[in-house]
Amino acid sequence: MADQTINSEALKTGDISAAVDYLKAQYPDAISDDTREGYNGIIIARDQLVEVARAMRDDLGFDYLSNAAAVDYLGIEDSMEMVYHAYRTSGGAALAFKAQTPRAQAEIPSLIEVWPGADFQEREAYDLHGIAFPGHPNLRRILLWDGFDGHPLRKDWQEAYYEEDHKPFESRWPKGFVRRAEELNIYGKNVKYPADLDLNSLADTSEESVYANMGLGVDVQQLDNGDELQTDKLVVNLGPHHPSTHGVFRMVVTLNGETVEKLEPVMGYLHRNHEKIGERNAWLHNMPFTDRLDYISSMSNNLGYALAVEQLLARGARYQPPTYRAEVVRVLMVELTRIVNHFWAIGFLLNDLGAFFTPALYAINERELILDFFEAVAGSRMMCNYMRFGGIYKDLPERIHAVANLVNDKMRDYDTMDYLVELINERIPRAVDQLDQYLTDSEIIRARTIGVGYLPKEMAIAYSAAGPLLRASGVSYDVRRADPYSIYPELDFDVAVRYNGDIYDRYLIRLDEMRESLRILRQLLPRLEVTHGEPIMPGGKQGPYMPRVPIGESYGHVENPKGELGYYVVSAGDAKGTQNPWRYHVRAPSFINLTALGQMCRGHKVADIVAILGSIDIVLGETDR
Repeated sequence: MADQTINSEALKTGDISAAVDYLKAQYPDAISDDTREGYNGIIIARDQLVEVARAMRDDLGFDYLSNAAAVDYLGIEDSMEMVYHAYRTSGGAALAFKAQTPRAQAEIPSLIEVWPGADFQEREAYDLHGIAFPGHPNLRRILLWDGFDGHPLRKDWQEAYYEEDHKPFESRWPKGFVRRAEELNIYGKNVKYPADLDLNSLADTSEESVYANMGLGVDVQQLDNGDELQTDKLVVNLGPHHPSTHGVFRMVVTLNGETVEKLEPVMGYLHRNHEKIGERNAWLHNMPFTDRLDYISSMSNNLGYALAVEQLLARGARYQPPTYRAEVVRVLMVELTRIVNHFWAIGFLLNDLGAFFTPALYAINERELILDFFEAVAGSRMMCNYMRFGGIYKDLPERIHAVANLVNDKMRDYDTMDYLVELINERIPRAVDQLDQYLTDSEIIRARTIGVGYLPKEMAIAYSAAGPLLRASGVSYDVRRADPYSIYPELDFDVAVRYNGDIYDRYLIRLDEMRESLRILRQLLPRLEVTHGEPIMPGGKQGPYMPRVPIGESYGHVENPKGELGYYVVSAGDAKGTQNPWRYHVRAPSFINLTALGQMCRGHKVADIVAILGSIDIVLGETDR
């Protein structure tokens, strides 16, 4: 028995190759290596996928399903596949596994009973790729409405304004005959509907599944609970409107009196098919599009995409990794971004609690100084478009300079390093301490947040929660430590963790994380001085505008302020053909973190719902993509 315990523990802490060997021994007929050039991981037979996945979780300790992405291989092979990345919350690399299905009848068993965090990700694959997931309890569209024609991420789907499969379009380059695609598609013909949809007798049923089993037999139902007080049971829509739902986001809530019985998130109002655009763009063209995901955290978005593409580029003979100077500046930017995000999150949490405007403006005051620095370096305050494959766009300027254009403008002219030293050592620490002083012991805040929106540790892991949402539930999982990247292994910082899993701890952990980011930033200041004047790109010059990306797949992920942001990218790798991603998928923390929202709100009051949502800290640009 002792040997079995040792073996069990060894399996749960062993490396990926040991885990794969174990699975092959247990399921010899179900598992094969992915031998395609540039690919890794294992391929699992569909009929045993759920059983093997359960063994990964229970026997091997892969308790955290990070990413589930669909890929259409039309033109390469007549199949589609789901690609999964599972991690251990104790740390380590991903176990990548795949399941394949014919395109004509695309079906892959649902993994929701193993990892409930697969819920929204499987619905997304169903919506955009048309893959069905038998066993999913609520399989329906999530980003598009039921009357939408087709599945837009399939390779044979074309939009109304379709021009070509890849950019740059010939109408723009190299001839320069620019025109608007709308000119060739008259108004009224720019929308497609399913062939069996009769617009003359349209009866929209797209909301029926949303409201199913939510007490809508009549608008208000009287419930008689015997000895209990009679209450009204009704369904209320919160949203879609700004600012209480943080964007065009809706929550369909079943109430018993003022108590939440069920909550269903409804999203997609801002969906613009970011991933389809990404597969039309050339590799480098996608960098500014990553800014538009979480537009509070554009620097971090840039870095995650750069890392994913650099993993592919590293397979080429001429690849050179980023210079040390570039890595230092990259980490400088993303840790400042973390502080920007958390100032914003805390400010608007106060807004959600009912303290309108003043606390939010106070919380984001110091954020503006960081944005001044971003503007001086990258030329933009929010959509920074700063990272490049192999480095960064340009180095820090010697001075931060701005002229006075209007009467009340203040002219700025600061030495950049002096500005950073004051910002990191004085201004930001003082602002964080003041927030702590004003808010942490407030009777109102404590009453409204302690014990509210509870997310237990086991549920946080099962639902693939990430970032402060996960760590406030007692899970010490941070990609910077669990699967390190850039220069984080040489930096001294702690993974902030809290243990009560409520709104209050999610507020506190953001204060903790800002202080840890300041620890990191203080270690970067002398590195900036030492590396001053060193190149920011290998060879001292910018990389190619259209890099040749080797064939294969990669998954680059970073610890974004809102949680793990991942990019799964596939390169067709044709050296003489197009250089556009075959597959470009975003593992968006704002989207996946909403999976547990219904569970977190159950049993609470109407006034708590928006506060619980605010404590998750979502951005709809990233949620809907």
